[in-house]
Amino acid sequence: MRTFDEILDIAAERKGGREAVLADITSPKSADELAAIPDDRWLSTMARGIFQAGISWKVVENKWSDIEEAFHGFDVARVAFMPEDWFYELIEDKRIVRSPPKVRAIQENAAFIQDVAKDAGSFGRRIGDWPADDFQSLLDWLQANGSRLGGSTGSYMLRSMGKESFILSKDVVSRLIAEGVIEKAPTSKKAKAAVQKAFNTWKMQSGQSLTLISRVLAQSIG
Repeated sequence: MRTFDEILDIAAERKGGREAVLADITSPKSADELAAIPDDRWLSTMARGIFQAGISWKVVENKWSDIEEAFHGFDVARVAFMPEDWFYELIEDKRIVRSPPKVRAIQENAAFIQDVAKDAGSFGRRIGDWPADDFQSLLDWLQANGSRLGGSTGSYMLRSMGKESFILSKDVVSRLIAEGVIEKAPTSKKAKAAVQKAFNTWKMQSGQSLTLISRVLAQSIG
């Protein structure tokens, strides 16, 4: 497995220098900054990812202000205790993406957020305090306890909110394969552990965040 600096050099050669590779990579938020994000914004971001899955992201983007309005700003308590008449009104509401399973998933995630907030103080507090060197377990936790937060939905949600993270995009997976970390897209517990170990090694070597490392790996391929 190459060192982080060696992979950064590969990306720099492809993209025209290290500055070009590292440009526009934002720093992750601190644990306290994540904890301060209101629970409704976590639900909103989850909902955006759920609605975007399998369709054009542009469609969701164009509808987003109307979707926020239809879900009353993603008030967590209100959505969690959604009565059936509101559910059926929503799946007929042309302002949103009218998918009953996706609407139900958003309701279920509101209840999930409520449960976590009762225990941790806020959903963001739980996310913020989750250690970066065990990020894969956070993804597994979201998939197991949330609704439709598996695959890339959970990782993109976390990245969007500012959590230090890696995203196993096609290009990142290709670099991991090239480095001998995995043989294919990781699905087994063993393969996921190998991915986390590799990111932890590169983080230790570089002192950089998982977010930056992930972006560099992607640019070394794509």
